[in-house]
Parts: sequence; structure tokens; C-alpha cells
Amino acid sequence: MSDIEISRPREGIVQLTMNRPDKLNAMTTAMVENLHSALRGVSTDRTCRVVVLTGAGRGFCAGLDLNGYGDAPGFEWHGRVERGLAVQKHIASLIPALRSLPQPVIAAVNGPAAGGGFALVLGSDIRVASDTARFNAAFIRIGLSACDIGTSWLLPRLVGAARAQELMLTGRIFDAEEASRIGLVTDVVPGEALMEAAYAKADEIMLNSPIGVSLTKEGMWSALEIPGLQAAIDLENRQQIMASFSSDAAEARAARAEKRRPDYLS
Repeated sequence: MSDIEISRPREGIVQLTMNRPDKLNAMTTAMVENLHSALRGVSTDRTCRVVVLTGAGRGFCAGLDLNGYGDAPGFEWHGRVERGLAVQKHIASLIPALRSLPQPVIAAVNGPAAGGGFALVLGSDIRVASDTARFNAAFIRIGLSACDIGTSWLLPRLVGAARAQELMLTGRIFDAEEASRIGLVTDVVPGEALMEAAYAKADEIMLNSPIGVSLTKEGMWSALEIPGLQAAIDLENRQQIMASFSSDAAEARAARAEKRRPDYLS
């Protein structure tokens, strides 16, 4: 059984399920490498419009498997610092992979999301949670820094600097209700309704054109990274002109004129 299960619950949706339920889906080198491979696969899959990321069993992801992550693949370092840094980079590179994926990623947080699992939630584009979800920046609780796997950059941009500082400096566990209140997640639903809520959000996204969705995701992430308003507007201007000449835009116009749903994949 693979530690990353790939399924297609509905047309246009690829679901990636972290599948080590007995370990609360804690990360190992094999699991991270398989998740990288799955993301590379969907990135060029035109039939995939939205990715849903979730965990098997009662947890989303407990972060690094402290009982044995393994070595980063492709590295032959023997020194302790060199090996540790290679592992750190291997895990952390998941966040840029999520960010560069052309399809939006919906994190369906079905239970605890700690440490690296918390970072995967932050690195997704939309976050929905079950009422059993729990979150924390865990590594500060074991003598390390809470600034881990992009958390120091992502969390302040999602919930504000003051709240992020408190959550990271304490490392405290907070629940789904608080996550909703501070704007980390968009919806909190009973556990049995979580996946349907994620699929419904994916269906809303898929009403829009693939190129429009992809450029919107790219533009929003870029706007978080660039220094000023004018640079964001300059990027938006170019995106709009690119999109306006696309076959997706032509199909959207034709569908509207013919009063039908657009068919972007034909």
C-alpha cells in the first residue's frame, strides 16, 4: 500500500491522501518523495483541475516522523550537519512545489496537523477543516525553532503577524474553531462532511477556465512576494492580456453566448 494514495473522486479532481494512518501520517523520506512525484504527475495532467490533499485515518499529518525519517534521496553526505540540512531541504521543497503547481490545492484537514503537516496546510491554496482538526507549530516544543518549512513566511500572511508570533512562540495547539476565527481555514464542518465540502469547493473552482484559475493562483502568490502595488498591477495587466487570447477564454465566451456550460478539456 502506497504512503501517498492517488484517487479521482470526481471528474477534474485528483485527491492525494497521505497514507500512514497508524503514524498520523508522519513524514518519512519515502512519503515526501512520493508526494513530490505525485505533484509532478498532476502538474502536467490537463484532466486535473483541482488537487485535494488530505490524510488517512484520524489525522492529517503529524509532521516529521521522529522515530526515523530516513536520509534525503540523492545525497551522499556523511557529516551530521550536511545530512540534516539535506533532509531539511527535502521536506521544505514541498512548499514551493505546492506553490508552483498550476492547479489549486485544497487542504482537507481531517485531524491533527502539526509541524510539517501544519506547513502543508499553510502551503495549500484553500483550507477546509473538520471539527476534529488541530494545528500547531510543533518544533518549538522539542527545542527547535518554529520557523520551519515556510511557516515563518506563510503564517503571518494568512493570519497576521501578531497572531502568527503568538502561535509560533508558544507552539500551542489550537482547534478548528479558532482556525476559522483567525482566518486560517475557510470552513469548518463535521468530519463526515469534510470531503464533500472540499469537493464542492473544487466544483466551484472548476466553473472557471483552467488558464484563468492557474493565472489567478500564480498572480496571488506572486503578489505576496513582490514589493509594491505597481509591480502587482503590472503583472495583472500582462496576465489579463495573455488570458484574453487563450482558447479557454474563447470557449468561455462561446458558452456564454450559447447559454451552456463551458467545455475546457475538449
